[in-house]
Amino acid sequence: MRYFKITISMLTLLILSTASASDDHIAPEDFLQRVFADAEPDSETVWLTGDKQDVATQILGHKPDYLRLRFWQTEEKKAWIVDEIGKTEPITIGIVVEDNAISDIQVLAFRESRGWEIKHDFFTKQFRGVGLDSRRRLNADIDGISGATLSVRAMNKVSRLVLYLSQSLDS
Repeated sequence: MRYFKITISMLTLLILSTASASDDHIAPEDFLQRVFADAEPDSETVWLTGDKQDVATQILGHKPDYLRLRFWQTEEKKAWIVDEIGKTEPITIGIVVEDNAISDIQVLAFRESRGWEIKHDFFTKQFRGVGLDSRRRLNADIDGISGATLSVRAMNKVSRLVLYLSQSLDS
C-alpha cells in the first residue's frame, strides 16, 4: 500500500510539472524589450501578397492564415513574432534576425499538450547563426525531439519564413 501511495504521488507530481511547463509564456512586449533594450522601434508591416504569399505557402506547407506580418527593425536587427500551428494549437514564436541569420529564437507561448520541450535553450540554441540556403531551406541541421515532431516542424517553418521575409525586405 505504501508503495502504491508513493507511486501515485510521483505520478501526480510528474503530471502537474508537465502541465505547468506548457502554461508559462513570455509576453510579446517583454520579448521586444529584451531584444531592443535601448528603445523599442515602431512596428512595421510586410504584406504577404503575390510572390511573397506563394513562397510563404510553399515554406509553411499551407496558405498563411494572415495577410500581413508585423516586425520591429533597427539598422542591425529585425524582430518578428509569428504564430504557427503545432498539432492543433498555435505556437507563438519570437525570432531575431541579424545579418540574414537567426541571432535569437524563443517560444513565447506554447498551447499544445505535447512538444513543449522546444522552448528550452538546449533546442533553441541550434537556430543561432542559421540562415537560408539557395533553396530557402535552413543551412544547418536542426535536431528533432522525440515526441515533439510537429512542434519542431513549426519552429523550422517559422524560421524559414522569417528569414525569407527578412531577406526580401533587404533586397
